[in-house]
Amino acid sequence: MPGRWFAGLILLVAIASCQEAPPVALGLLASDRIEIVADASEPIIEMLVAEGDRVDSGQLLIVMDARRVDAQLMMVQATESRLKARLAELENGPRAEEIAVLKSQIQAAVLDKDYREVEWLRQARLSERGLGVAENLDLAKVQFDIARSRLDTANAQLQLLMAGTRFEHIEQARYELQQTQAHIAALHIDRERLYLRAPVPGYIDSLPFEAGEQPRQGDVLAVLLAGEQPHARVYVPETLRVGVKHGDRVHVYIDGIEGEVIGEVRRIVSEASFTPYYSLSAGDRGRLSYLAEIALPSTPERLPDGVPLEVRFGAE
Repeated sequence: MPGRWFAGLILLVAIASCQEAPPVALGLLASDRIEIVADASEPIIEMLVAEGDRVDSGQLLIVMDARRVDAQLMMVQATESRLKARLAELENGPRAEEIAVLKSQIQAAVLDKDYREVEWLRQARLSERGLGVAENLDLAKVQFDIARSRLDTANAQLQLLMAGTRFEHIEQARYELQQTQAHIAALHIDRERLYLRAPVPGYIDSLPFEAGEQPRQGDVLAVLLAGEQPHARVYVPETLRVGVKHGDRVHVYIDGIEGEVIGEVRRIVSEASFTPYYSLSAGDRGRLSYLAEIALPSTPERLPDGVPLEVRFGAE
């Protein structure tokens, strides 16, 4: 009987201690991993960083061959120059020299028309007197009509030249120039993407390729661990979820580090990791967990990813 009483007392103490123990979530040290991919399949010219290096935002990491894009830029820039000259020509209108040349051609056309008209009339008079040849009269009439048509054409060309360039033609030239300039801007972006830079501060985790290799478009050229310090990534049990919110201070115990570290909950997902999410029994709900990320303070040296840890909630 006394033995049973002692065993019951031990059980009650154990239950009480379990009830008083602070809530715990398990997890690992993890970093936000940023993959820097190749936008084009070009050879790697230079690797400017090594694995483990700390990099700043905007720092140049990898240089790829830009000769193909440079050639395309030269070709499109030449087209831009031609279109600019064409637009300037349309906006400025005809030159005085062009008008003078056309007027000179009109004078020559008038003289030719007058001469052909005189010849035609002469052949007509000869034909009336029975001295002419019908073929000569017909030929003179055709030549006169041709000369008169040439004069009309020259006069119409002069009127068109004096009227200046149509507004629609100028607008079309402007749109063609804008389209070419947009193409140039896109090529400059393509060229800039051959110089791979760090989007945020962090540490180089891996460099799958070396200088001289030619990756395919979409291949990962570098993996960056963002930030000065990894965060604690833990899975909060369903029974603790209601008591955990953004900004809470928590106790973090990292394997290999003596004592505790005070962290702060920076994110907790709203959807549980366990599925199905519908028609859950009480037992199923007990197996649900919610991914949370806990920001950690800086240390003299960056903590490595993958180290196990536990988090106890309720830090003051």
